[in-house]
Amino acid sequence: MNLARLDLNLVVALRALLEERNVTRAGERIGLSQPAMSAALARLRRHFDDDLLARVGAHYELTALGQVLLDRTSTAYDLLERLFASQAHFDPAKENREFRLMASDYAVAVFGTELARVVHEEAPGIRLRFSQTPPTVVDDTATLLSATDGLLMPHGVVSGFPATDLYEDRWVFVVSADHPGVGDRLTRADLARLPWVTYQRTYDSPAVRQLGMLGIEPRVEVSVDSFQLLPLLVAGTRRIALVQARLARLLAPLAAVRVVPPPYEAVPLREALWWHPVHTHDAAHIWLRETAARVGKQLTETPVI
Repeated sequence: MNLARLDLNLVVALRALLEERNVTRAGERIGLSQPAMSAALARLRRHFDDDLLARVGAHYELTALGQVLLDRTSTAYDLLERLFASQAHFDPAKENREFRLMASDYAVAVFGTELARVVHEEAPGIRLRFSQTPPTVVDDTATLLSATDGLLMPHGVVSGFPATDLYEDRWVFVVSADHPGVGDRLTRADLARLPWVTYQRTYDSPAVRQLGMLGIEPRVEVSVDSFQLLPLLVAGTRRIALVQARLARLLAPLAAVRVVPPPYEAVPLREALWWHPVHTHDAAHIWLRETAARVGKQLTETPVI
């Protein structure tokens, strides 16, 4: 494929056509007349040797190839947008732009709130958008990173991409403040005996995988797609949950729970900011990474309970 012979404007037209599935609406979306949009569709059909849009009754539907291209075109568009938005110089006090970060609700609560506070003070024109890390992050890391500015994720989950370390955390257990069967400490027998509340996305919990290596099989009673809900689902019950110590400290005033240490040497958690190599030399992204590292250093200097 000779990219020099391709018109990259066709990426814009292709995305609009596949998402709108209507030539007129697609043209209105990107500012082209109906004849110009029809001409773009004809060029795309010749290039892919496929109709892409097939008429079914009074409307159009995507062909099999069109369906495949739908997600790929969106990713390519985002990557091109970020590529051509790269800057040699960046003044955070004067710029107006948005950074998109993928993160768990734990990372947003512990780190994202502090990052947002610093950005609010130092760069009033900068916006942050946090989105939940999708389950496909392990299988399709490159594609996901190409469409965003970064991923907040502990070490041990993804690899092969540039990253900057942010802060460290450790794993603790939370139990109800009035739990009748747990004192100041848990035993391994307690971990097997008591019901659990767990986080559904196991890729974010290397410590849970460690339990299997120790021969401990949690008896899961409730699972939830939110770290922040774990203490609330423990309070007033016999359940236990494994959570990050920094999050436990934040949520302790909101839930009647107490923190107890694991009855084994739990693997530490090292949170990092991962990004696609296309961003490495971009001045705006360098500022984002340096700011994130500074916020992470401040967190590191704050003792963990």
